[in-house]
Amino acid sequence: MSQNSPFRIGVAGVGAIGKNHARLMADIAAKSGGTVQFTAIYDADPARAAEFAAQYGTHAASDISDFAQRVDAASVAVPTVFHRKVAEPLMQAGIHVMVEKPISESYAEAQALIELAKAKSVILQVGHIERFNPVLLQLEQRMDNPKFIEAHRLSPFPNRSIDIGVVLDLMIHDIEIVLHLVKSPLVQVDAVGIPVLTKREDIANARLHFASGAVANVTASRVSLKQERKLRIFQDDAYFSIDLQQAQIRNRAHFQEYFVQDDWRVSNGLTINAGLRYTLNFPSTEVNNQSAVFNLQSQQLEFLGQNAFHLNAELRLPLKEGDEISIIPAIAGG
Repeated sequence: MSQNSPFRIGVAGVGAIGKNHARLMADIAAKSGGTVQFTAIYDADPARAAEFAAQYGTHAASDISDFAQRVDAASVAVPTVFHRKVAEPLMQAGIHVMVEKPISESYAEAQALIELAKAKSVILQVGHIERFNPVLLQLEQRMDNPKFIEAHRLSPFPNRSIDIGVVLDLMIHDIEIVLHLVKSPLVQVDAVGIPVLTKREDIANARLHFASGAVANVTASRVSLKQERKLRIFQDDAYFSIDLQQAQIRNRAHFQEYFVQDDWRVSNGLTINAGLRYTLNFPSTEVNNQSAVFNLQSQQLEFLGQNAFHLNAELRLPLKEGDEISIIPAIAGG
């Protein structure tokens, strides 16, 4: 490609996900002022490739070699088991690749693609689109030290992506988000998953433990009655509730805790943990359908507006209502 030539883009695979890639690439080219051209579509089904090529006024490639000669960058949206088979010859030809998540069906294949991208000096991007969700960008500005993260990603059975389980299909989004938000090495994973409608896991739960002490509990299901994509994040002084589907973030509560505790190891299988906890926990309320919580730092009630919190009232300590003193003994096996 010469310096003044349009940058050529294309889509490999125009199935349930790839057809959206084709639509977006056509839109990018249309808005580029001629600097980008949507030049090719490839699909294992020639008739399907021809259908979408005609819709967007581009070329239906006869095979992957023909496709590689017509693009400078491509998105790979074929089934996961074929990601390496399609992406590898493209990168061998010097094509930049954006591959749909997950990068591959196995760690070995993923590493092979990464090493090839380095060897050929091409860009290999994985389609973790939630990283670019505007609500996450806002969250990062408000969050500083997450201690506990709970993620739920639920959906009815999609009748697609049954070549992989729900972990690689859905949970992979939240795993990527958690690893991005918690700036600490992962030290332990406890997980369980069961098949329901397919031969692979259709519902799964994983608990991720980090060196900092942070813990994330991640649940994914593709056999639910409703669709849900939510995160709940606790840190020292706040609790955030994030709806990734509706692109909303809410500070649900502000709190402050003081506690002392000690552990007594009774035997190899029993540890007694006891302590005293003092919690200033100001419950949320509603005024004109707006939730409000008391912010300990600003000493004010915060009302959730459309784009940000608005400070509409002021309170001063000491407060009596909502204060809570708890004595919480705990016994746990260890």
